Amino acid sequence: MIIAFQLAVFALILTSSILLISVPAVFASPEGWLNNKNVVFSGTSLWIGLIFLVAILNSLIS
Repeated sequence: MIIAFQLAVFALILTSSILLISVPAVFASPEGWLNNKNVVFSGTSLWIGLIFLVAILNSLIS
């Protein structure tokens, strides 16, 4: 169970880092939002899902 928690936290950190770089790049590029908004929404949905997963696994471990 601890391994799953650690992998979920690592995935959350990795996703956060990717979004930290990609979202400003999408907004800065011309026509970037129109072309890449589905990618931004998918990444944000993944990030929110990982938050809930980490919270659930944390409650199971504690």
